[in-house]
Amino acid sequence: MEELPQVYLARHGETAWSVSGQHTGRTDIPLTERGQRNAVQLGRRLLGIPFAQVLTSPLQRAWQTCELAGFGAVAVTDAELMEVDYGLYEGRCSQDIRLEAPDWDLFRDGCPGGESSAAITDRADRLVQRLRDAQGNVLLFSHMHFLRFLAARWIRLPGSEGRRFLLTTASLSVLGYEHTLDRPVIRLWNDDRHVGP
Repeated sequence: MEELPQVYLARHGETAWSVSGQHTGRTDIPLTERGQRNAVQLGRRLLGIPFAQVLTSPLQRAWQTCELAGFGAVAVTDAELMEVDYGLYEGRCSQDIRLEAPDWDLFRDGCPGGESSAAITDRADRLVQRLRDAQGNVLLFSHMHFLRFLAARWIRLPGSEGRRFLLTTASLSVLGYEHTLDRPVIRLWNDDRHVGP
């Protein structure tokens, strides 16, 4: 029986803002030294897996992770993989935002001056459709919040349910199917055992 394709999700490595907890949407910051090391370790984890396509967000933290993992020569940049546009909340921490908007929830409310939850969900849906049409395994290098929306939509949950899928830096997750292409599942989530100090 032919193996069903899988979609591997690689969250970018550590940045200064992922350490501080600041929302990093379109601000284009590099990996820390630890983030660079963990990108290399992520690449070792992916050795030997055949990929028909490798796509990466054009933001340097994702692109750098892709390159250090060993896929830079075959990767194609794709703007659909960019992180959420946090608008007025860019560079701010959740606890600070909640001082002025105590009930704020990115997955429900989106961001003022940035993307709405519906817009992020639509972007995830466009990508899911392309991934379902892909022949063979696909590897994506992207960002925490967008990948959480994508995972929710992959298994046909509302985009807002992405709040239930936590992701750490340089983690690996796998979307796939059970038995047939009409049964999408999450095969692996937030595996970061390859990530070192």
